[in-house]
Amino acid sequence: MTGRSSDRETIETEIDRIRSLSLDDLRTLWRTTFRSSPPTGFTKDLVARFICWHIQEEAFRGLDPQAAKVLDETAKVLDGFVRGKKVPHWRLKAGTVLVREYQGERHTVTVVPGGYVWRESTYASLSTIARAITGTAWNGPRFFGLRTGRDQPEVPAKRPATDPGRPRRNSPSSGQVRL
Repeated sequence: MTGRSSDRETIETEIDRIRSLSLDDLRTLWRTTFRSSPPTGFTKDLVARFICWHIQEEAFRGLDPQAAKVLDETAKVLDGFVRGKKVPHWRLKAGTVLVREYQGERHTVTVVPGGYVWRESTYASLSTIARAITGTAWNGPRFFGLRTGRDQPEVPAKRPATDPGRPRRNSPSSGQVRL
């Protein structure tokens, strides 16, 4: 029992030492520990956390079975959530028909084994079809209503070029881009 306690104290001392290192020293330690460079976007805190986690994992041989089970159950509950929002798990079966009205015109897309059929042509993705319909880059599943939620704006109707409320081109001196 005392051996385990002294191991824990040694590890805690090493973690304190690592946390006091500069970012350059942490990067050097990362290279010697993992035999690769740390990701460039990692902050000092993240580099230190990863190194400390690795030390603890080596010393205690990973998670105990009960902790692993709790994490697995948590992962199952959180599966399908991204940034706290439910992400739909949809798979379209061959024969499914998607209908979308855009600028007064009805567009029908049929799901086939090799992709999607629109106007008698087969496309590999819904995004390609959405771009062909709107003339702008669109996320195909969002355009066809397969993704829903607060973050999905309604598809704006394309304004005619003669609309007096919209300038034809942005002024380069303004520094702003209008969509």
